[in-house]
Amino acid sequence: MSTRIEAPTEVFLTEDRLAIQALAREFAAKEVLPVADELDPVAGEIPMELRRKMADLRFFGILIPEEFGGLGLGVCEYALVVEELARGWMSVASLIARGQQFAHGFSAEQKAAYLPRMARGEFLSAFALSEAEAGSDVANLHCRAERETDGGWRITGQKMWCTFADGSDYLQVFARTEPLDPARRSHGITCFLMPKERGTLPEGVTGTPVRKIGYHGWKTWELSFDNARVEPGMIVGAEGHGFKVAMGDLVIARIHTAARAIGLARAALEDSIAYAKQRVQFGKPIADKQAIRFKIADMATQIEASRALLHQICVDYDAGRPSNLQASMVKLHASEMAERVTSEGIQIHGGAGFTTDFAVERHWRDARLTKIFEGTSEIQMKIISDTLLGR
Repeated sequence: MSTRIEAPTEVFLTEDRLAIQALAREFAAKEVLPVADELDPVAGEIPMELRRKMADLRFFGILIPEEFGGLGLGVCEYALVVEELARGWMSVASLIARGQQFAHGFSAEQKAAYLPRMARGEFLSAFALSEAEAGSDVANLHCRAERETDGGWRITGQKMWCTFADGSDYLQVFARTEPLDPARRSHGITCFLMPKERGTLPEGVTGTPVRKIGYHGWKTWELSFDNARVEPGMIVGAEGHGFKVAMGDLVIARIHTAARAIGLARAALEDSIAYAKQRVQFGKPIADKQAIRFKIADMATQIEASRALLHQICVDYDAGRPSNLQASMVKLHASEMAERVTSEGIQIHGGAGFTTDFAVERHWRDARLTKIFEGTSEIQMKIISDTLLGR
């Protein structure tokens, strides 16, 4: 039985989409790439000025409805912008999600209060979900929240892998409000909003930056919550049902990661083509050597295959057609592809690729992460096989 609903062929690159793609491509080339080349080798952080420019272009509001100040566009446009930004610096392509991908479960009042600020890049999120024993197994989290008499809460526990905890405008924290029930492990988790001053951690929260090999541009934190206060009314979704909020719209998350992976692979391809044309060995540019030419051909083909799959899934999603299975497929395919292609980019650069003098090593380091975060390749294969074969 087919796992795809057949649909009429649709032109993906319409005039409007080509325009937003061109805008993002120019911005990435002129504003993002030079900053990445300067700051990534020294683990510097994304400058506030770059964030303001992204906000001016309304990149933080691509998916936010027009009634809340966003552009009201679909994941087709979102994926195009993400790929272009990732070609410059994956961290910047990740940053735009902090203004539009974390509103799952918001009430009407929360949408009215926060979405306009998110669209302007003024209310960006850090996601405090994972723990030392709760990574792929999200339901195993143990961080707890206890209710106070005024309706507020106090959170105690540890969190891992909270990227942007300091630079964000609020933390989205997941904690147990009921004891862990082995029979219903995902039940009893609640999602809390903790607004804070940008550049700080909330009162009662301390942290240690994780020593990462890549994904520079912002810090990723291990956080400790010591009776950290959450004000009344700052729950997202229903109390005890935070697991659903955490899972959110996984199709968009996987589309986002696939687009980032494709952008990284494309960066490695373009850098490798440029290097192969100017690197001379045995009296000729290495671009004249069949071994290099075939590597380039294979890299380009792999990228195009992932992109074609991604674009079809984007069309399906925006049209309201089922795309959960295919989203896992493209996340798996694109991330695995990106590691292979960026690794080949290093090979083409030879010894130069093993230095920080060339950006290809950055593309490779960041591509390696796409196989891990937002659901590992192994988790995606489990989802795909369970869908096709049954659990």
